[in-house]
Amino acid sequence: MPTFKLYSYWRSSSSWRVRAALALKGIDYDYEAIHLVADGGQQHATGYANLNPMEQVPLLEVSFESGEVARVGQSVAIMELVEELVPMPSILPGDPIERARCRQLAEIVNAGIQPMQNLAVIQHLRDELGEDHVAWCQRYISRGLAAFERTLADHTGAYSLPGPMPSMADVCLVPQLYNARRFKIDLEAFPRLLAIERACLAHPAFESSHPDHQPDAQVPA
Repeated sequence: MPTFKLYSYWRSSSSWRVRAALALKGIDYDYEAIHLVADGGQQHATGYANLNPMEQVPLLEVSFESGEVARVGQSVAIMELVEELVPMPSILPGDPIERARCRQLAEIVNAGIQPMQNLAVIQHLRDELGEDHVAWCQRYISRGLAAFERTLADHTGAYSLPGPMPSMADVCLVPQLYNARRFKIDLEAFPRLLAIERACLAHPAFESSHPDHQPDAQVPA
């Protein structure tokens, strides 16, 4: 069994995805906080930028018994790697169509919402263009959540997909709902998503991985 180290920021929704996935699989890991605001953003420091050229979190470092060390960035790629290294319990459904649907839902968040509300985008809009970054984020977060809700129109299970435990789709959805509240989005328009969120937050994996329970939570910039 390899050992794992996660470079994370407590309020990063992408980092929460990975923390939740690791918790669902029962994987222990070392935690290294990368403050995205302090010191001009610690993700831009040379030491960290050498590890992750995108200068973002999360980053997972995997150390194997052979001495090999692998570092993987981007939350979905990290979750796919963890799924292959530790297949059970799985965060992807067994059925091929359901697996594709799971990835579709995850990508609604990962590709359809996250890039539009990324910290670098917000800083550019606010600080360089003088634009209303809150209205911008509200627009694209609401659009993506609406698509997620419509995709689940005929689904009545506790989670986003059939099965006894949350999937990769859920570990993308719940942090995004947390982010949506930061931007004052009215979530009552998404009752299915709120029901899934309640089910997930009752699960120990989401409790332990929640931003408020991280070592660097609420550390001043």
